[in-house]
Amino acid sequence: RTRVGFKPEEVESLLGWVEAGGRLVVIDRAPHQKFIEGDGWRVATHGLSPPEGDLRADDTEALTRGAAQLAPAQPTMLTRDVASVAPSRYATRLLAARKMPGESADDQAEGASPTMTSTPIIVQDDPAAQNEDDETPEGDQNAGDAPTQSTESASDETMDSDALTAVEANDAPPQWDAPVFHLSDERGALLADFTRGRGRIIILSDPFIVANRGINRADNLQLAVNVITAGGGLVAFDEFHQGRGTTSNEFAAYFAGTPVLAMCAQLFLIAAAVVWTRGRRFARPLPAPRVDRRSKLEFVASMAELQQRARAFDLAIENVYGRTRRALARYGGSDVSAPRATIVAGVAARSGRSRDEIESLMRECEDAINGAPVTPRQSLALVARLRELERTLGIRMRAREIRQAGRL
Repeated sequence: RTRVGFKPEEVESLLGWVEAGGRLVVIDRAPHQKFIEGDGWRVATHGLSPPEGDLRADDTEALTRGAAQLAPAQPTMLTRDVASVAPSRYATRLLAARKMPGESADDQAEGASPTMTSTPIIVQDDPAAQNEDDETPEGDQNAGDAPTQSTESASDETMDSDALTAVEANDAPPQWDAPVFHLSDERGALLADFTRGRGRIIILSDPFIVANRGINRADNLQLAVNVITAGGGLVAFDEFHQGRGTTSNEFAAYFAGTPVLAMCAQLFLIAAAVVWTRGRRFARPLPAPRVDRRSKLEFVASMAELQQRARAFDLAIENVYGRTRRALARYGGSDVSAPRATIVAGVAARSGRSRDEIESLMRECEDAINGAPVTPRQSLALVARLRELERTLGIRMRAREIRQAGRL
């Protein structure tokens, strides 16, 4: 079957084109029943044997094993320069029978019957038996395909008696629009054509003859050329019903027929299952970890800004001086609550620095803390001197912590 089926309106349109004078070539083992129906005859196929499931399309020997080559049944335009044709062993055969008066379409679709014939139908004309007024029927205007010409002769004596073996006699004069068998054997025809309206339909019942693996065998190529070019005009190939006219995703079409798409689908399902299971809770809910993003200097910066706006420079000196005083007391070996003079004496004795310098610095800081007027520049200078004293004596907090860590 074709990938895209024939719609009834498509069949009617195509057959209307044939009846208007077109030429239809059908290459199929089981053609559409409407395509093998002539004006007064019906054609059926028989012997359809589908290939085995494990048969490879490129195994030519398996395709042609036991299939004998066929010679032309008669010299026609379609068999010109053809000595023999090599079909496949899956080729069907064509049989023909005349339509009976009152025969329904259902009766025509029944296929081959005992009344059908596989004998080559040949019609010969005797020029002497024709009158000057005889005219070729309209259905045989394309009779250049074969030397068989359909005429309405008044006498049965002008016809070859062998041509009438397959035709049932009747009272009305016969019209010789019978299908012409170009290639045939005892089972039936492989290539036949017949008239329909003013056009013709050509049936080739074995696609292997025009396939890549079969066209180079015997005279298959010559037969294909004769069949395609018999009309002598523009050739149009129907790719739409083979699935070539439908739009599809290019990526999917590239991997069509391979397990790649199935593998991708499985991977997608696995990934979806992992995401779904990972997104489900299997235990009691835990609070989200709270990260303290506050900086250690944030408090210092806030206090400094508040003190600057309030012009509380004495408070800033008090914060720094209190820590420095405790460090100097520990450095000099005295108590933190000891008088200033005692702390200064211990520091001077241990460090060798000037006692007056240390005591003057501590006194100025205490005066500022106790309410003595001080400017921002003076407060900054006092703090700088305290830091310098700490650095000189080695009592800065960071240096002390480093030393303690070293001892541990």
